[in-house]
Amino acid sequence: MTPSNFNLAVRNVFRHRARSASALVAIIFGVIALLIASGFIEWIFWAMRESTIESQLGHVQIVKPGYFREGVADPFRYRLAENTADWESVRTALHVETVTPRLHFGGLISRSDNTVSFLGVGVEPATERDVSSQVYMIAGTDLDTSDGKQALLGEGLAAALDVKVADTVVLLVKTGSGGINAVELEVQGVFRTSVKAYDDVALRMPIATSQRLLRTEGAHVWVVLLDDTAHTDATMAALRARLSEQDYELVPWYEQAVFYNKTVTLFSRQVSVVWILIALVIVLSISNTMIMSVLERTREVGTLLALGFRRRQIMRQFLSEGLVLGAAGGVLGLILGAILAAIISTIGIPMPPPPGMEVGFTGEIILTGPLLAGAFALAVLTATLASVYPAWKASRLEIVDALRHNG
Repeated sequence: MTPSNFNLAVRNVFRHRARSASALVAIIFGVIALLIASGFIEWIFWAMRESTIESQLGHVQIVKPGYFREGVADPFRYRLAENTADWESVRTALHVETVTPRLHFGGLISRSDNTVSFLGVGVEPATERDVSSQVYMIAGTDLDTSDGKQALLGEGLAAALDVKVADTVVLLVKTGSGGINAVELEVQGVFRTSVKAYDDVALRMPIATSQRLLRTEGAHVWVVLLDDTAHTDATMAALRARLSEQDYELVPWYEQAVFYNKTVTLFSRQVSVVWILIALVIVLSISNTMIMSVLERTREVGTLLALGFRRRQIMRQFLSEGLVLGAAGGVLGLILGAILAAIISTIGIPMPPPPGMEVGFTGEIILTGPLLAGAFALAVLTATLASVYPAWKASRLEIVDALRHNG
């Protein structure tokens, strides 16, 4: 668009202020609705992602090759040695904040006459606390020693056993040699994560105690926490260069976050529908505005054609007006949408507990660069697209008929 075309397009838009204002309102409303809806979904994605990472998975898990495929049948074949040169290499890698070992096992847990199955994990309390920052203690305290007979129970598991803090429970497990071993532990705390199904069976205890219980050494998983989720792939590549593929398998968080991935797929499709509906609203609004403009300016178009203006110049002029409307509506929509998003985020959006969770949450709006750019592009492109037919119609007018028009 040349400067002269732009100036003329702006003047023509302001010539019919009421009609242009209605088109701008439609575009602004569409952009704001898009930002609020998409920004809320973006926050849900962020909250779910960080909750999944900081309560269970970490950013990267390092295991023996085949552990996640075959380790359930024989977990003791897939143990990693601790405090080795490879461990130190991982711990000192760029963007790595914490590395912590985990030893997974299962068995039966008893309290009085109540006996249920559990899924246990032995952890190093000092480093696990950083990796599990979104594991919330609802009673008691977190593990504070790496070699004690204490345990943390998930909220659902504690309810099933009817135990409270300071009660004693008995664990019965299968050892690495195939025998049976038992240990008596004191319940030091009860925790809750974002996944109720996990809380119904989960138990945590010091890794040294779990090693003695299982009569084994080492850990099944090294959980790596990074300084930023955005560095996951780059850190994965760096760690692969440091570790032997024959001895270690690296698994990023997103390959294990099944529920998160399904949620992203579902919500992304819903957001796509919102984008399509808003695009249709803008197209219909701008089309109506431009068609009315063509009808009212028929004699003007005929005069321009009679003066020697080419038809493509006429078409370009009407397209420029649609572009100006889309750009103006997009900018105003972004400004007002950002202000509204900030207000909503400050107040918060109270939400009920999602399926599979026990507690609700307070939502916010996250506006990312790609989201803002996409909303602006949608406003400009749809407004310009909506001007194509009216512009073509104006450029096809016959000079004699246009000059006779009485509109």
